[in-house]
This record gives sequence, structure tokens and C-alpha cells, in this order.
Amino acid sequence: MRHTLVRWVTREWPLKLVSLGLALGVWLLLAPSQKMSSEKSLTIPLETRNVPPHLEIVERPPATVDITLRAPNRLLKEIGPSGLVARIDLDRAAVVQQEYALSTSMIAVPPGAQVVKISPSKVTIKLERTAEGTLEVHATLRGRPAPGFHVDGVEIDPATVAVQGPESRFRAKEYAATAPVDLAGITQPTVFDADILLPRPELRFLSSRTSARVSVHIVPDQPTARPAAKKKNP
Repeated sequence: MRHTLVRWVTREWPLKLVSLGLALGVWLLLAPSQKMSSEKSLTIPLETRNVPPHLEIVERPPATVDITLRAPNRLLKEIGPSGLVARIDLDRAAVVQQEYALSTSMIAVPPGAQVVKISPSKVTIKLERTAEGTLEVHATLRGRPAPGFHVDGVEIDPATVAVQGPESRFRAKEYAATAPVDLAGITQPTVFDADILLPRPELRFLSSRTSARVSVHIVPDQPTARPAAKKKNP
């Protein structure tokens, strides 16, 4: 029996080898390419969402992450980084938590594709409570009035502005300033409209008013009084 099997295998073996090669070629030709999967690496954006209303992000995670995607060849060619985003849901975040794990479920991919790896596996996000406060508004003056005139007073409306931001970004005795107001050459009281500039970008206005009216009082210099002449003794 064994010799019979050996003779059957070895008989006309070149023809059997050619047939096997043809069968393999036909299978590769007819096998649907979409059933043959491959992998590729992509760099995609990383976004945060659903930050609790009473909290602020003071240290953000990296802007992108690297992923490895597996999908059928035909589908894999159509997937690029522009259509993918990794999203971290911070709905249940707390101030004490700073490390957040990243998982493949954070990335929505087309049906038939699968994220098999994400790097880094975790990121750091620092949160702080939102605070509110009031800052005085100070006028920023540039230049000098025309010769013979001087500034007799400055009024600002509004005199204060309400702001909010991360609690660590507030400082004692801090104030907001107006954009520079140019007094060069003026000879009469003048009213300027100037933007209010907050001391740091993390602070935000609580009202829609973001500019101030600066009223500068310009008056003539008082003439210097001449000393009285001394009377001569007779």
C-alpha cells in the first residue's frame, strides 16, 4: 500500500506540480481581495470633549496619537488620517485625576476596519476649578499733549470688569489694562474707545463688553507767577 502511494505521488510529478501551481494561481486570482487584510500606521488628532462646566483644562494632552489599523486591503487603501479622530470623554473627570488611559474604542472606524494598537496608552490632563473675579481697569496712556497743555485727570467706563478662568490664574492686586491711548499733540478733552486687555489668556470676560471709554481731561498749563518786585527804600 505504501509503495503504491509513493508511486502515485511520484508518477508524472512534473505535471502534478504544474497543476498545483495553476490551482494556487487561480485561487489567488479569484480570492476576493477584500478578504485579505493588512495593517498600516497612522497619526490622527486627539480631542477632548464634555469637560464638566465647573472645571478648566490647564494642561492639555498631546495633539495627536499614533494608531495601527487593520482592515481588508481594498478598504485599507481608502482610509486616511483625515477621517479619524481619537476622543477622550471627560464627563466624569475630577481635579485629582491627571492620567487618562487611551483605548481603541475611542476611535470610530469604518465597518470592517479595526484599531489594534494606540500609542501612547495614556496621557496627562490637568484640570482646575473655574473661578470668577473682578479686575480694575487701568488706562494705558502714550505720548504727551501739545506744549502748554497737560493731563488733569482720566475717567474709565467701566472702571471694573468681571472675568472667569482657572483658579490658579488669578493674582492679588492684578488689573486689566486698556489698549494704548495716544495723547500726542492733543489740546482739549478727548474721549477714546479702547479694547480691554486681560492680564493672561486663560481669563475670559463674563460680559459681552470688552472695550472701555477713556475720557482724558486736557487743560492748559497755568502761567508761572512772577515773583513780586521788591520795593526800594527811600
